[in-house]
Amino acid sequence: MKKYIAFAAMFTLIIAAAYFSSCKDKKSEPTAGDNKEDSLKKVIERGDYLANHVAACIHCHSKRDFSQYSGPVTPGTEGGGGDVFSNEILDAIPGVFYGKNITPDNETGIGTWTDDEILRAITQGISKKGDTLFPLMPYANFNRMAKDDLLAIIAYLRTLKPIKNKVPERKMMIPIAMAYPAQALQPSVDNNVRPAASDLVKYGEYMATVADCATCHTPFVKGQLDFSRMYAGGNTFHIPKTVVNSANLTSDSATGIGTWTEERFLNKFTAYREEKGYKYDAGNQNTVMPLVDYAGMTDADLKAIYAYLKTVKPVNNKVEKFPK
Repeated sequence: MKKYIAFAAMFTLIIAAAYFSSCKDKKSEPTAGDNKEDSLKKVIERGDYLANHVAACIHCHSKRDFSQYSGPVTPGTEGGGGDVFSNEILDAIPGVFYGKNITPDNETGIGTWTDDEILRAITQGISKKGDTLFPLMPYANFNRMAKDDLLAIIAYLRTLKPIKNKVPERKMMIPIAMAYPAQALQPSVDNNVRPAASDLVKYGEYMATVADCATCHTPFVKGQLDFSRMYAGGNTFHIPKTVVNSANLTSDSATGIGTWTEERFLNKFTAYREEKGYKYDAGNQNTVMPLVDYAGMTDADLKAIYAYLKTVKPVNNKVEKFPK
């Protein structure tokens, strides 16, 4: 090693003139600090993408404006919590729950939480104080996410504008022990792996799990998901001005999306990437599905989800979108 350093020092003297001459008109090489900042920026961008357009953290933990199509997030409320989820919206919800404040406000948000505490809440459903969270937040799904994706979301949440908003306490109709999905939870997410994007079906399943598509699109029976009819739709949601049923996303040709082309599936989302697609009062033709948020998914990710859904067992279940 010493010989190498000595040789390098002598060699530097020989090439110094040529080096400074050649780089006179070139930009400086990036420093370690620059690389670290670039890496952090990419992590936060990934977290932004996941939290806003896939895992739906922001739309559940903000106020939604149902005077517009699909209830986009009300600007200025991002992550501040307070939105109501109750059995008046969906019968299967046993009580009244409120989206938590996940902004970095120290008093009413998660400003004093460590990364590990946030990770535990997202993947185990346990708060900083040790309280058990109701699985309206799909932490059983997030428990299967790649750890780098989870840490990216946490890094992004740290960048949110702090909002001072004390959220009301939940009012449950059942003991939390009845709802806690202990058997579905891994003790650690350290070994979770995000499938390669080149494996469309596996990657699509991963993204659909993160997006929690199954919960809204799988029928509930006595408050429990009917796993024999995964993605068959038919859950009834009561939102301002209308009542709407979730669609059948199985590969059934008669009542699901079995005959849908990839292009038709993509258009279901891409139509809402511009304000003109959703900035209007849909009245009794509105939807609870946050299409404006999901529209921000890349075409590649949407195509992967489509590829996965095409493999889902067909279930014949005719759903009337707007029940009378």
